Amino acid sequence: MADCLFCMIAAGKIPSKKVYADDRYYAFEDINPQAPTHVLVIPRVHITTLNDLTPADGPLMGDMLLLAARIAKERGLGEQGYRLNFNCLEDGGQTVPHVHVHVMGGRRFSWPPG
Repeated sequence: MADCLFCMIAAGKIPSKKVYADDRYYAFEDINPQAPTHVLVIPRVHITTLNDLTPADGPLMGDMLLLAARIAKERGLGEQGYRLNFNCLEDGGQTVPHVHVHVMGGRRFSWPPG
């Protein structure tokens, strides 16, 4: 999608601190980190919200979670723990209309979140 912030970041039109890139995913450092480690993992294909997923997106999303876990482990969070977070729509905390998962760690998280 031409005017999507995350699509433009993945295409290299907006600078980011790249963590990982391949033909299906792009991962980068969050510009407003909520933890010592805070990486966003996005699919390169534009999907606006979790509500827009279809059964055909199952493999894409499953592989995205595997990638998020791999990034967490590579960042040294595998032993102490980490949080993977999806937000959906405004009340769910989604601020960018492009499906993404937050990989956060390096501090203790509480439940429920604030």
